[in-house]
Amino acid sequence: MAEEALLPLLQTKRIDFASAAPDPASMPQADFRQCLNKAMELFEASIFTYPDPQGLLSLRQEIVKLFQQQQVFPSAQQVFIFSGAQQALHLLSGMPFPNGKTNILVEQPTYWGMLEALKTQRNTVIGIERTPDGIDWVTLERYFQSNMIKFFYTIPRFHNPLGTSYTPEEKQRLAELAKANDVYIVEDDYLADLETYSKADPIHAYNGASHVIYLRSFSKVMLPGLRIAAATVPTSFIPLLQRHKQAADLSTSVLSQGVLEIYMKSGMYSHHAKRMKSVYDCRMKHLRETAQRLLPKDCFYTTQRAGGIFASIRLPDSIHTEDLVKRLENRGVDVLATDKHFLSTFPKLNLLRLSIIRTDEQEIEEGIRIIAEELERAQYTSSSPKPFFWL
Repeated sequence: MAEEALLPLLQTKRIDFASAAPDPASMPQADFRQCLNKAMELFEASIFTYPDPQGLLSLRQEIVKLFQQQQVFPSAQQVFIFSGAQQALHLLSGMPFPNGKTNILVEQPTYWGMLEALKTQRNTVIGIERTPDGIDWVTLERYFQSNMIKFFYTIPRFHNPLGTSYTPEEKQRLAELAKANDVYIVEDDYLADLETYSKADPIHAYNGASHVIYLRSFSKVMLPGLRIAAATVPTSFIPLLQRHKQAADLSTSVLSQGVLEIYMKSGMYSHHAKRMKSVYDCRMKHLRETAQRLLPKDCFYTTQRAGGIFASIRLPDSIHTEDLVKRLENRGVDVLATDKHFLSTFPKLNLLRLSIIRTDEQEIEEGIRIIAEELERAQYTSSSPKPFFWL
């Protein structure tokens, strides 16, 4: 056991399936530095004032152009700039909505940061299971009709942690149900820039503008430290959200906004996003191919369309997740258990989340091989069904 405990210290290169932040080596830091210097010049006057809490108008106009590429067509007045998506989720969780309802519905599992935001509020939070096959529509409609749902928080594209996506038909159905039952949808489209399927429009595009809040993060394409996110909201939200945003921080960092605006206007954002889309798509395809080849075929579960940065492995309940994570860590492979992606009151699936954001194809190959070996080893002590791989 002593030798096994020393193994992580002896590793010269770890296989990182756990991180969700971009690899610094993949970021064009010289370009960012150039934009920062330019922002210091162009926005010098604004640095010494408190600008519009809703965000710089010139940046919001650029955001409108970006959203239009995803078939989302707001006015600049409907766009808000936040100090990261986390701030947007926190504010939306706490503020009243026009429908007068108070309960919040979330997928299970879901993004852990949203669950942390909800813990600070006094609203009732309800979970609904999401699997690789989608969601239970009968239960969803019953909740929409009878549970005073203020909003439904969903990650329809490249779900965190599952890695799966809703189909166009499912997105249209969600938009229609929300409108019919006066339930708002908070659509977290954090990986829209990585989409490779041209017909994968957001829920907001399906006649959902009146009941969908569309949220975009820039942390996976740009520097997470810039703390910039953007959302478009229905017109009825504007005055109230303006007050809540101003009360939260007066305004988002002018320098960060300026850097993003210059980066977008110069074409560097579009160029870098396309490059990262290609890089991550190759890695996800390799992850899918490797898993199909190295994991038992009768245990492999995959959706029709892979993409994004996350995939997940479902383990039998008899396998102790923490022990498996530790064994993988001792072999130089870092993975993430997903307990914090579930509400404390909701039954937890035995899941591991894999991220390809800080890996390469060789590391994916070696990492999946080691995971397969450790899962096979675990089967010797369990008579439960073998694991599923979700992509």
